[in-house]
Amino acid sequence: MMRPTIHSLKLAFLVGLATFATAGIAQASQDKITDIAAFFQGADLVKAPQIVDCTLSEGARTRCFSITVRADPQSYTPGPWCPGNIADDADSGGIWFKDGQVHDVDGTFIKNLAEFYGDAKWQLFDPDTGKIRFTGTLQACQAAARPDVDPAYQNYCVQCLPEYMLEDATMTYVIPLEPQAANRVQPTQFSGSGVAYNGIRLDGPAPIDAILAAHTIAPFDDCGGHVNPHVGYHYHAVTDCLQQSPATLGPVGSQHGTQIGIAMDGFQIFSHLTQTGVEPDDLDSCNGHEGEGLAYHYHAGTAGSNAILGCLAAQAGCALEDDNALCNASVRPPRP
Repeated sequence: MMRPTIHSLKLAFLVGLATFATAGIAQASQDKITDIAAFFQGADLVKAPQIVDCTLSEGARTRCFSITVRADPQSYTPGPWCPGNIADDADSGGIWFKDGQVHDVDGTFIKNLAEFYGDAKWQLFDPDTGKIRFTGTLQACQAAARPDVDPAYQNYCVQCLPEYMLEDATMTYVIPLEPQAANRVQPTQFSGSGVAYNGIRLDGPAPIDAILAAHTIAPFDDCGGHVNPHVGYHYHAVTDCLQQSPATLGPVGSQHGTQIGIAMDGFQIFSHLTQTGVEPDDLDSCNGHEGEGLAYHYHAGTAGSNAILGCLAAQAGCALEDDNALCNASVRPPRP
């Protein structure tokens, strides 16, 4: 019987060490998936979190988690958005942003738009009846919510309702398990900023300039969300509606506030204010920082800023309407 050589023993040791390391990495990834599943326990899940291969926005190939959800918050009913008459109070409408401030879209707001924007062309209501013109069908929503607003729907309050979405419509988010360094900050216009713990997309900035150019208003509800025909209900602002997070992924006793979501680059997103109600004063252009025992993470922008995140500090994953599609975020998606 041949005795093992030093070389063969060394090789066996290295193989065993590699196997052990691989098993350790696999277990760590599985543990993270378990934590992610707990974080999204309140979402309308279609497919539970799973590990997939992915290509990120600057071409990095890595491991991501994939989660498929319906854009349907389970803790509240979205809306309302457009009031029906200039006599209606704030309970009948949503909110709008201007100069970093949040304004209630009530009947008085609609009535005074010409003064609000210093432009006499604003006229969203019938001066005789006070009735406000708003998009009340899917066809009207599609015509008014596109970048080049149909002229027939200028001077309208634009709202798309959740029931306009197909019953089987879903969104799949593919996000790196570990953030991957980027050569430059990444925009949020393509993938969005991230996904909230309730499964709702945390989007990039709303195209407010394009909306206003057509003398339209596309309000958000009091939770900062509205609907478009492609991604369904989604947020452009973080208000106090996202304070019931499971906080599974956050550190115990964290002073950073409530973890409301996961960014498309894999970093955590916390509420705008810290646990003590203070706004962090050292955030970078993406709304991120490190500190107090927590690795780099983001804080959502103020509700009126129209920027949940200013940008993404690492490479972004994918937001997909097809749950069977592979994630290659280095290929810019076609414009809807």
